[in-house]
Parts: sequence; structure tokens; C-alpha cells
Amino acid sequence: MATLTFPDSLPSPTEDAEILRKACQGWGTDEKAIISILGHRNAAQRTLIRLTYEELYQENLIKRLESELSGCFEKAIYRWILDPVERDAILANDAIKKVIPDNRVIVEIACIRSPSELLAVKQAYHSSFKRSFEEDVASHTKGDFRKLLVALVSSYRYDGEEVNAGLALSEANILHEAIQEKAFSHEEIIRILSTRSKPQLNATFNRYRDEYGTSITKCFMGDPMDEFLSAVRVAIRCISSPHKYFEKVLRNAINGLGTDEDTLTRVVVTRAEKDLKEIKEAYYKRNSVSLNQAVANDTSGDYKTFLLTLLGD
Repeated sequence: MATLTFPDSLPSPTEDAEILRKACQGWGTDEKAIISILGHRNAAQRTLIRLTYEELYQENLIKRLESELSGCFEKAIYRWILDPVERDAILANDAIKKVIPDNRVIVEIACIRSPSELLAVKQAYHSSFKRSFEEDVASHTKGDFRKLLVALVSSYRYDGEEVNAGLALSEANILHEAIQEKAFSHEEIIRILSTRSKPQLNATFNRYRDEYGTSITKCFMGDPMDEFLSAVRVAIRCISSPHKYFEKVLRNAINGLGTDEDTLTRVVVTRAEKDLKEIKEAYYKRNSVSLNQAVANDTSGDYKTFLLTLLGD
């Protein structure tokens, strides 16, 4: 469930645009007003506000906010105000362009988004950057790792709930045979992970555990610097338990040497309208402290206020 909250009486897009305009005028910026509006509007409402603002003032609201705000707060507002599909395309491009590409973001988008969402992200990516998502992933990777990532982002999985129990057993055996031979990059592993539906894959993962007495994720443990094995583990976790996956991502972002604000922002902003409540529950169960409290202790200022707003505080 989402953590995003709304006012009892929702103002019109025109009223919201007018308040945002006033917040950005004068000597100082009224950050509280910006948070009070944007932090309590869903994607469709934010789009209407952007369009209304541009119509009223012949000015791009995103660019205006970028010029008024700074630091982590500015980045969080920028990512939040974007349409979710447009945001994913930008997150993907940013991850690819890093000196050390953040391939975890690529796998998240490929394995957690629905087939229709992933297709829309690829269309938005093409429109924004004049290249295909697959093209950029391929040009920044190599070898078996490239084969895996390109297969994942090229996928259009079946989105129904039907599961073939016989197929789950058969493919659990195929995975086990490849793992036993340490053929971790076997084409069959890539085929299964990149083409089967999420319910079918979860049935296969469960059957693997039942047949062989261990979770399939543990079978892909190895050199932490091995990009291929790392990507396989992330893909399996994103497919089998996205809430637990994001809990771990947040835990590492908060508890590491210095806060990883980029990762913290990405998870809160992309999941606030989706399943952040379940992620918060997983976080509390694992850490015995609420995610709200952890974020409050590790951030400050308007950035802290905005994240807590999206967390439903």
C-alpha cells in the first residue's frame, strides 16, 4: 500500500499552481508551501499542476523549482514531480552514465515494474535520449553480464497469475544442474530469469527450495565483485520479495558509512505511491526501529521534512 496522504479537501490545480508561484517569488523560497502541496499529490495530480502552471505563467515548473531549490531536497523534489515512467527513464540513464554504473537500478526497473510499465519506460527512454534503453545497457556492459541485463530489459513477461507446476519442477531441475556445474551464466539461467512470469518464477524458486533444501539466491553467492552473480541475486530478490529487497537497500543506504541520499531518495520517491507501507513494515520487523525514525535520525532540513511527508508522517 501507498504511504502518500491527501488533504480532506483537495484544491484545484489552478490553486496549487498559484501557491507554488508565490512560494518561488520574492527574496526567499517558501519550501514548506512547496512540500505541503507536492508532498500530498499523486502522479496524475502533479502532472495537472505542471500543465496548469505552464499555461498560467508560460514557465516550466520543474525548471523553476530547480533554480529555487538545492542539494538533496532539490533532487528529491525533481524526481518526485516527474511522471513515474519519465522518472524511471531518467533514473536508468543516470545509473548507466555513472563512472561505475549502478546496475542494481537497471535490474530493479526490469524486474519490479510490470510488463506494461517496463514497456512505457523504454518508450520514454527512447523519447528522452534518442536511443533505446537496450542499446545503452548493451554499450555499457560486456560478456555474460551484458547478455543477462539486455535480456532482462528486453523482456515482456506474461502478466497473469497462472502457474504451471510441472514447468516449475522442470526448470528448478535445469537451474540446479547449471548451478551444480558452476555454469552460472548458462543460457538457460538467463532464459528462465528473463522470460518467465513472476508467479511462474516464484513457483520455480519455491520448488527449488523444496527439492534441494536451500534458497536459490544462496546458490548464486560468490565473489562480491562478480557483476553477473550480483545481478542474478538482485533479479531473484526483486522478483521473489521486492519488499524485503527494498528494506535491505534502505538499510544499507542509512547504516553505511555516511547516508546514501541518492539511494534513499530513489526508494522513497518511487515506492511512495506503490508499496512503501509494506516496505516500512519489513524495515521495522528487520531493524526494530521505524523507517520514519531512521530517516529522521539520518537526514535534516527540508530534505528530511519532504521524505517524512512521503513516508506518511
